[in-house]
Amino acid sequence: MNININREATILLVEDDPGHARLIEKNLRRYVANEIIKLSDGQQAVDFLFCEGAYAQSVRPSPLVVLLDLNMPVLDGFHVLKRMKENSRTRRIPVIILTSTDDAREVSKCYDLGCNVYITKPVDYEKFCDAIQKLGLLISIVMLPNGE
Repeated sequence: MNININREATILLVEDDPGHARLIEKNLRRYVANEIIKLSDGQQAVDFLFCEGAYAQSVRPSPLVVLLDLNMPVLDGFHVLKRMKENSRTRRIPVIILTSTDDAREVSKCYDLGCNVYITKPVDYEKFCDAIQKLGLLISIVMLPNGE
């Protein structure tokens, strides 16, 4: 069953582990047919979101939902989240933290910075797949803001 997110939103998956990225995409595909853009570090995400660096000539898709890992090379997810939520052009883009970190202080920090949802990736393969499928269901019914 494929359901398109309202207004054909693009999903930006920012995940440095290629295995996790493949599993996330595979399990999301059970519920959404929307475009999924995969980036492997926080700096790429910032460049993409603000049309800088390698994406300087690009136009950021809208609407957009971001699935963001925290522990990444170059620029971590906290910095990406902070930069997004401090900028009027990106602060309304929904951010779902999708990480292996379950430290209560990090959960609180992400919500303080403005994340919309915080999900801990289960270690067990079956539970991981189940969690991502449920995330796909959530994404398929959420209303997203359009534009900047």
